[in-house]
Amino acid sequence: MELYALTADIWKMDGGVAFGVVPKSIWSRLHHADENNAIDITTRCLLVIDGDRKILIDTGLGDKRNEKYYAVRYRQPGVSLLNSLSKKGISAEDITDVLFTHLHDDHVGAATKLNDGGEVECVFSKAMYWVSASHWQWALHPNKRETAAYFADNLLPLLESGRLNLLEEGDQPFANIELRVYNGHTRGQLIPLIRSGKHTVVYMGDFIPTLTNIPIPYIPSVDIEPLVTIAEKEAFLNEAADNTYVLIFEHDAINECCYVTRTEKGVVAGPSFRLTDLESQNYGNTL
Repeated sequence: MELYALTADIWKMDGGVAFGVVPKSIWSRLHHADENNAIDITTRCLLVIDGDRKILIDTGLGDKRNEKYYAVRYRQPGVSLLNSLSKKGISAEDITDVLFTHLHDDHVGAATKLNDGGEVECVFSKAMYWVSASHWQWALHPNKRETAAYFADNLLPLLESGRLNLLEEGDQPFANIELRVYNGHTRGQLIPLIRSGKHTVVYMGDFIPTLTNIPIPYIPSVDIEPLVTIAEKEAFLNEAADNTYVLIFEHDAINECCYVTRTEKGVVAGPSFRLTDLESQNYGNTL
C-alpha cells in the first residue's frame, strides 16, 4: 500500500471559527492571525494506492464558483488537486474511488467542474463515489447552520453519474480501510482508519481538523453538536494513544501528521512529521 498527502487548496479561515470558545489570546500563540483575524489553512487530501485501486479521500474546493466565493477564502492561486495528482504521475482518469468524509464545499467541490459548455460534470470520470447514507440525506436537507456549505452542483452530478454509493454504518467496501461514522461536526461524517503495513493512519477530516484541535475544548464553532464532538474526540484520542495511530490532518497548514500520547493532563500531541517520513518514526507501531 502507498499513501500520498496531496494539497488541494491553500486558503484562510477565521481563527474564531477554527477554535470555537478558545480565546484568541491562547490560540494565537500557535497560529498567526492576519488583519482579518484569518489563519492559514490547507486542504490536504489523501491518495491511497492499494493493489489496482487508487482511492482519493476528499477533493477540496474546486474551481467552478465565482470570484467572490474564493476571495472571501483568500485562496492561493495555482494550487489544485489535479496539479498535486499530476506531480505523482496520476491523472483524474486513474482514480478508481473517491471517498468523501462529508459533503461540505471544501471537501467535495473539486469532484466536479464546469465543462467547455458551462455544464457541470464529474472530474473523476471512471471513479466510484462513496459517502455515508446518513450524511447524503443530511446534505440534501441541511439545517440552517450548514446551508451555505452545501451546493446542488457539488452533489447532484455525483448522483446522476450512476456511480454514487451510499454507505450504511458498518459497511466496509475497502479491504484495508475501516470506515467509522462520527456525528459531532456534521451528521454522518466518515473517518477512515487505513492499515498500511505496521501502521494505522487515520485521516482526520473535520473530526480533528488540525493538531491544535486535539485538546478537548478546541472545537470549531461550525460543529453542529459540540458536546457530541467532545465525547467522540475523547474516546477516539484515548484509543489513538493506546494503539499508536498516526493522525493526518486535513486542514493544518503547519503540521501534517502526529502521534498522540497519554499524560497526567490528558492525551496530547507528539512532535509533528510529514507522511513521507512515516517509516523513519520510532514512536511505535499498531500491529
